[in-house]
Amino acid sequence: MGVNDSMEAWQRNLYVLSGSLFFVMMAMSMIMPFLPLYIQHDFGITDPHEVTAWAGIIFGANFLTAGLASPIWGNLADKYGRKIMILRSGFSMAVIITLTGFASSLWMLLGLRLLNGTVGGIIPASTALIASTAPKERAGWAQGMLQSFTTAGSIMGPLVGGLLADRIGFRMIFFVTGSLIFLATLTITFLVKEKFIPPDAKERTSLAEDARMIFSTRPLPAIYFVTVMIQFALFSIVPVLPIYVQSLQGTGENVAFYAGLVAAAMGMANVIASPQLGKLGDRHGSQKILLICLVIASILFIPQAFVSNVWQLVGLRFLLGLCLGGLLPSVYALLRRYTPSEMISRVYGYNNTFICIGSMLGPMLGGLMAGYVSMSGVFLLTSALLFVNAIWVYVSLAKLRTPSEAEIR
Repeated sequence: MGVNDSMEAWQRNLYVLSGSLFFVMMAMSMIMPFLPLYIQHDFGITDPHEVTAWAGIIFGANFLTAGLASPIWGNLADKYGRKIMILRSGFSMAVIITLTGFASSLWMLLGLRLLNGTVGGIIPASTALIASTAPKERAGWAQGMLQSFTTAGSIMGPLVGGLLADRIGFRMIFFVTGSLIFLATLTITFLVKEKFIPPDAKERTSLAEDARMIFSTRPLPAIYFVTVMIQFALFSIVPVLPIYVQSLQGTGENVAFYAGLVAAAMGMANVIASPQLGKLGDRHGSQKILLICLVIASILFIPQAFVSNVWQLVGLRFLLGLCLGGLLPSVYALLRRYTPSEMISRVYGYNNTFICIGSMLGPMLGGLMAGYVSMSGVFLLTSALLFVNAIWVYVSLAKLRTPSEAEIR
């Protein structure tokens, strides 16, 4: 009876969080994919080199402060509970993103993105809550399900944002975003339940002690490096993609819509693939799925540099999305298998730091490279980085055995 109740509880939390994060990600992705176009239209920056450089810096700024703050929030989550960290992040972001709609200069926009990163963390906190309650033999499926819904939100966001941008303008989308995040967080407040037992005072550790324990636990540092490389490779394209679509369209209309369609194609495939690849990881080993997906993704980036129209890019991004669905869920499942239950939030917090490092460096360097080399060159660089990451996975992770329950306690 107790086991069934427990199963129902973690599954209910998974479904509520998945649905809520769908709307959070939809809201957050309604404007960020169009950041270069927003900078062009609302701030009067017309030089393409300057646009991509600013877009990379502003997009990456959020991840700079998020990466610095993430271990702190992870430490607090293991002390006081994961749900309260979700609520703290959700309500704070709702306010800050709404205020971003009033930004009157690029420097103000940059400052608000930095502040948003500081209070963020709703995704890693939700991931840690599910990881701490889901059975380990279903960890891959649970993380795949969560990833599937967050990605589905990321699909809808660019499509909805592209349509709204032509009707209400980019600036109003920030107000819509803040409202949706507020409502989603309110839903989590009343429907997600967490039976959190705080650790004894003597078991609580400092950030320095956390870092020492985590980085001495094999193979967590290797998994963190994989995370950085994945995010760096994938986010290096972000400031380039709308301008790349614009170059393929020529002087055509609805550039924002087509940029959203390109993003949506990859996201739709990700939604389809994530739960299935998570199941395969549970059955055959998450490290094997991770390796295969990295190799295929590295190959698929190459032809994207040479497309001649938007529809070719849409097709290739869809195929890429099928592979990307196996990356982060595999990383999360591996982290869960090598992490003691009482350290889950801290380990996921540090992993979010490395996600943020890759997500920050990727768009910054991608934007600069696009401005001074070529946009096609960014796709080729991404391909090379993913292939190097595949080699690293093979050398450091592919032959690892799954630890027993006794070994991770």
